Amino acid sequence: MEIVIIGNGISGVTAARWIRKLSDHRITIISSESDHFYSRTALMYIYMGHMRYEDTKPYEDWFWEKNKIELVNDHVDKINSTNSTLSLKSGKTISYDKLIIATGSKSNKFGWPGQDLKAVGGLYHLQDMENMERYSKGLKKAVIVGGGLIGIEMAEMFHSRHIDVTMLVREASYWNNVLPTEESQLITEHIKDKHIDLRLGVNLGEIVDDGTGTASAVIVKETQEKIDCGYVGLTAGVSPNIGFVKGTEIECNRGVLVNSNLQTNIENIYAIGDCAEQREARPGRRPVEAIWYTGRMMGESVAYTICGKKNDYDPGIWFNSAKFMDIEYQVYGAVLASPPEEHKSIFWKHQDGTKSIRIIYHRDDLSILGFNLLGVRYRHEVCEKWLREKTHVEEVLKDLSLANFDPEFFKEYESEVIALYNQQTGKKLGLRKKRKLDSVLEFLSIK
Repeated sequence: MEIVIIGNGISGVTAARWIRKLSDHRITIISSESDHFYSRTALMYIYMGHMRYEDTKPYEDWFWEKNKIELVNDHVDKINSTNSTLSLKSGKTISYDKLIIATGSKSNKFGWPGQDLKAVGGLYHLQDMENMERYSKGLKKAVIVGGGLIGIEMAEMFHSRHIDVTMLVREASYWNNVLPTEESQLITEHIKDKHIDLRLGVNLGEIVDDGTGTASAVIVKETQEKIDCGYVGLTAGVSPNIGFVKGTEIECNRGVLVNSNLQTNIENIYAIGDCAEQREARPGRRPVEAIWYTGRMMGESVAYTICGKKNDYDPGIWFNSAKFMDIEYQVYGAVLASPPEEHKSIFWKHQDGTKSIRIIYHRDDLSILGFNLLGVRYRHEVCEKWLREKTHVEEVLKDLSLANFDPEFFKEYESEVIALYNQQTGKKLGLRKKRKLDSVLEFLSIK
């Protein structure tokens, strides 16, 4: 059987690797972005000089031939689902028995005047980073439009080269459509402390052409202020990269529509990763989730289905991790910017303004619902077990040290979190277990 995968990101490559583990089917990966799979999340570290491009490739170049995975550096122009063929930009045609669409995301553009000028770009593909590099020599000022995780990554990249940065963010506080109020304010203050010019509650009006087709300034929509700059970063979110799919027989909405087996309306075509949209999303999950780990899970799941071991894609408990400049970020479970009344929380913040812990639980049965962490790291497996088993919040608090994943000599704050809960409720809880590896393994029942 001939299996063709469009896209060589984490989703497509995971699918290829698992199909190879499960079968001897012929596998072809098509990508016009890069010759070989690389870690997309490491793009910022290439620009910052912490890594070389070759350091971001998880597999040696010989890996693909050894594992009989053919790589084609080309661009798919058209899918013909009637005769199961792909038309490539090079003029070639490739046939398939099973097709997996794994084309990821593209940076959003909202029709701003000047959005297609030179020295303008997002931060998603290797070419985006190369575009930043192209205009960074001698660059004095950059303007970033949009916030979130991609916006702060781009800001840190420019900041590392001592390039002045202004950020135009439409929200009243940084990423407050995702982060609870206190965490959003903490991150807002941290960005400002890094001497980044953070403009809140404003939008881009237009990007100014210097007369040669290159960006030279932006106009703030609300104030008509002109901000001179040599680069404009567009980081106002991403959307599924499916332009070449629309207009075909494959059903699309925001993304390529798939069922629980990641199958489209065309029997032998599947979609995974950022470009896939669940027809019926799991409770508490979004139909499109542009997250690295869900893309990896989809790749494995679709491989089993294609290899005759059909299974439903299950993303499990919501999790994400990133960082805001110097502050690491982790979230597990239901952590909402505007939670319902039945969601109660314990929120602890360190006096230095760079660490916080939020534990969310249900008002009625006191079952644990979520964790939101800034500057503090908790063990994924421990948090997931508590959430999966809907553990009583007081049981979680008494064993909270088991979750702490910071290095051994870092200060721990579990006792302060418990003290805060005791203050709120009048209880007298105390820590029950120390943070020892044996205790953690015993708790997880894997010793």
